Amino acid sequence: MIHIAIVEDEDFAADQLRGMIGRFEKEYGTATHIVRFRDGDEIVHGYDGSFDIILMDIQMRFMDGMSAAEEIRKMDQRVVIMFITNRTDYAIRGYEVDALDYIVKPVSYFAFAKKMQRAIGRVEKRTGHSVKIPVTQGMLRISTDDLLYVESEGHNLLYHTKQEVYRVRGKISSAEEELVPHGFFRCNKGYLVNMKYVQNVNDGMCRIGNENLLVSRAKRNAFLDALAEYFGEG
Repeated sequence: MIHIAIVEDEDFAADQLRGMIGRFEKEYGTATHIVRFRDGDEIVHGYDGSFDIILMDIQMRFMDGMSAAEEIRKMDQRVVIMFITNRTDYAIRGYEVDALDYIVKPVSYFAFAKKMQRAIGRVEKRTGHSVKIPVTQGMLRISTDDLLYVESEGHNLLYHTKQEVYRVRGKISSAEEELVPHGFFRCNKGYLVNMKYVQNVNDGMCRIGNENLLVSRAKRNAFLDALAEYFGEG
């Protein structure tokens, strides 16, 4: 199922896109779920990171599509964004938000279908596990490829990524349940590490980046076995 957001202030244009998506579903056997937003601020406010593709009109009343895309990119690097516009002079700015393509108004189905195939191809290429955590703007989606480790601190969890650290309320047991199937291991009661980034294990510590994280005695053998299996050494 491909989750698509239509961000379009004109009802006629939004209905036209729905119709084209419906036709595309029948012709290519692709199941979709569509949510329509009437302005850029509607999708940005409370953004939950659940979309695979966003079809974004550029010229809207309260928040234009380019500004909305800039805000979305702060929370979601994976979603595929395609702009819908009757102007082609936004191409350079589109690179700044990693826009895949432009659909020029008036929209023809042939051009739309070609661009939709390309968008779905990127979605499939980027498919991988990600976690969603609540932030001030809404929900932030973090790829497990970018997540180094999760740290428990009281009633909070610290998600250490390559770029920064995000603090949210939560239990490490819940994070463990979600992440263990994707190459993570709980090396002690306070740390859940991405085995992909374990550089070495020495003196009861595992090194990830510039940090040395404790591996508890009770977990040591299981951790080493899991690490060997992960890297294909077992």
